[in-house]
Amino acid sequence: MGHAGMAAAAVRYLRSAGAPTVAGPVEALPRPDLRAVGEDERAPVDPARFRHVLGHFATGVTVVTAPATGAEDPSGPAGFACQSFASLSLDPPLICFMVGRTSTTWPHIARAGVFCVNVLGAHQGELCRGFAVSGADKFAGVVHDAAPVSGSPRLAGTAAWIDCTIHAVHTGGDHLIVVGRVDALGTSGDEDVPPLLFHKGRFLT
Repeated sequence: MGHAGMAAAAVRYLRSAGAPTVAGPVEALPRPDLRAVGEDERAPVDPARFRHVLGHFATGVTVVTAPATGAEDPSGPAGFACQSFASLSLDPPLICFMVGRTSTTWPHIARAGVFCVNVLGAHQGELCRGFAVSGADKFAGVVHDAAPVSGSPRLAGTAAWIDCTIHAVHTGGDHLIVVGRVDALGTSGDEDVPPLLFHKGRFLT
């Protein structure tokens, strides 16, 4: 159906629902005055202080991975260590993670359109450090298989994994908020595996 057909169908629906199909004149709202933000109006939060205080909140640690997207992506699969991960919605099943706008890994994930969140266990601190390094072959020597729906690398020995399709991406300052729709998920089968936790700039052991 073309644009004209779609518009006609919409008008027919509105008429059947008793909704007006012709709007009256709309007065434009006054334009706000635009000006630069003064230095005295900026939030008095020092970045180092912000990082220090927020570091008191302990988080779990994950590795977000995505498959290679074919010949146009000769670098192979992608992945990065991510502690800003959370469940978001039960119905529909959604999760989210945050990634820096300057991340070199994010364009690979965005191009793939899918990803797998690997929830790390307490014994996987070195694995996490490997995925936190930029520019290295992060998958060298790392045992993994393909997640069942996306084909993203599913790392061996993790506490849990969540296989997702990108659902939405929102801006959040110097980060992006990536929402994923969960297609499949599972655990290692060992419910006693303790999580890898990050607190005050270091792993908790």
